Amino acid sequence: MPRITVKQIVELAETYMTAAGVTGFWYYGVGAFVFAGEDTVRSTSGRGYIPSNREIQENYIITIDLSPQHGNIWGDYARTIIIENGQVKKNVMLIENREFKDGILSEEKLHEQLVKIAKLDMTFGEVYNLMNDYIADLGYLNLDFRGNLGHSIEKCMDNRIYIERGNNAKLSETAYFTFEPHISKAGSGYGFKMENIYCFENSQLVDVLKAKNM
Repeated sequence: MPRITVKQIVELAETYMTAAGVTGFWYYGVGAFVFAGEDTVRSTSGRGYIPSNREIQENYIITIDLSPQHGNIWGDYARTIIIENGQVKKNVMLIENREFKDGILSEEKLHEQLVKIAKLDMTFGEVYNLMNDYIADLGYLNLDFRGNLGHSIEKCMDNRIYIERGNNAKLSETAYFTFEPHISKAGSGYGFKMENIYCFENSQLVDVLKAKNM
């Protein structure tokens, strides 16, 4: 039986989002930015992105980054998916491959650390320095081709404020921003992504999805 390909995953994801009411995709028209296997370490702009015909194996790693848009409202969400013995491992603690488990647990630690340290009066550059150092402390590399760790949510792509070195804009200058570290162990053939949108409520940083579901 033929295995599903990266291209087919992209098509399925975009079909599901459109059926759910999405009116477009804000990231260069790409609804799902998908990589699999060794391609998960690739970091590139969505401009000109062409999904591969790589087949998904019974034991594999996939990164999916979604960019839905409804009118002027953006969504932005990324996850790393682990498949073992042909089954998606929804519970990270049940992942048998140690490298894959550690990668996802490290992503979760990074997001937990962001919530602990982020303050309204901090600059995007200060957040970058602290979180990039924490990535290194965990034994990982920042793979992003521009070096950033996230960006503000805007109505126009060109207005995004990045979590990047030397950026003196303050977190208080935007209502929402993403945190999306793309990381890998040095010398590894695999990369990991996890992206959430955050905002401040009563001066405390919160995950927008978690806050909505509480």
